[in-house]
Amino acid sequence: MNFQIKCEEELANIQERRDTPSLLLHACCAPCSSYVLEYLSNYFKITILYYNPNIYPVEEYERRLGELKQFLTQVTYQNPVTLVEAPYRPEDYEKAILGHENEGERSIRCYHCYHFRMEQAANYAKEHGFDYFTTTLSISPYKNSEWINEIGATLQKEYGIKYLYADFKKKNGYKRSLELSREYGLYRQDYCGCSYSYNSRQKKETLAS
Repeated sequence: MNFQIKCEEELANIQERRDTPSLLLHACCAPCSSYVLEYLSNYFKITILYYNPNIYPVEEYERRLGELKQFLTQVTYQNPVTLVEAPYRPEDYEKAILGHENEGERSIRCYHCYHFRMEQAANYAKEHGFDYFTTTLSISPYKNSEWINEIGATLQKEYGIKYLYADFKKKNGYKRSLELSREYGLYRQDYCGCSYSYNSRQKKETLAS
């Protein structure tokens, strides 16, 4: 399945209906959000859910959240964009990936991390009456878009809330996020976010020095 074509078809349907549905957008950081918001904000009333208890350490979590808040004060969209911060409980993330701690990047540990955060988004979207939910995660060339959309499809059935399929890195989405990051001076992190990717980066830096 070409997830980006599926996304474009859904956006065309929305445009044809001439309505403005609500979208809950799970977001991990400002750089990833920048292009996705630019791309989707003409079609939806967007609420960003910042739910990322995987991020380590807490200072990094707060920096990414602060950067997203600052970015939202600098941009203006056709439709309203609001931000909701979910509780930061790293112990919940550790439970979600239990048994997979020693697996590497892009492993099943990452699948469980995607699923864990996206399920919280689906649940929030259902409880608050949103029309759609999706995530910015697929904009990263380092994340498995097939897994992300497979999870979204499963959660759509489980929660009865429509999932917006997408592969946001396509159509130069990732490239555009780099351009917007430079334009707004956004902090771009050099590791995924979890303690395992953090430690992996530290090891590589040690070996290189």
